[in-house]
Amino acid sequence: MRTRSAILRDAEAIHELIATYSGDGTLLPRTVAEICENIRDFTVVEDQGEVIACGALHLYGPHLAEVRSIAVRPGAKGKGAGRRVVKALLHEAERQEVSGVCLFTRIPEFFAPLGFAVANREDLPDKIYKDCLVCPKLHCCDEIAMVRGELPKYAFLHQHHIGHGLVKFEA
Repeated sequence: MRTRSAILRDAEAIHELIATYSGDGTLLPRTVAEICENIRDFTVVEDQGEVIACGALHLYGPHLAEVRSIAVRPGAKGKGAGRRVVKALLHEAERQEVSGVCLFTRIPEFFAPLGFAVANREDLPDKIYKDCLVCPKLHCCDEIAMVRGELPKYAFLHQHHIGHGLVKFEA
């Protein structure tokens, strides 16, 4: 197995992996165009030349990044590919000097050994404004928020959502 940064020719394989888990709502669906636009966020694991796992690191700012779109081909589960993807994404977060990394999951037991702890989703407004407001499960979410590192003390929110760009939280 080999872990590497994704390139454009991986977009279709990434799309297929994500689609495997988006039909039941496990992952948010992503179009091939969205994947191409964000290909630099993705890491893949190859086994004998085939992409068997993927994941992305979405950067909100120096205060927060999100591990997202983690998918492993069903026949390749249990080989450590998912763990390899997450570790590579965490390494990139460290390289970018991000102080906290979050994720939303239904399998917290997979992420806990990698240093993630359960958090309150309300402490992650960047994520809420980016994805949750358009999610069909907004009011019946069954995902668990997890954080590794510091919880953000401020958030960069889109101006059209709240009227100004930077919001500081009081500790």
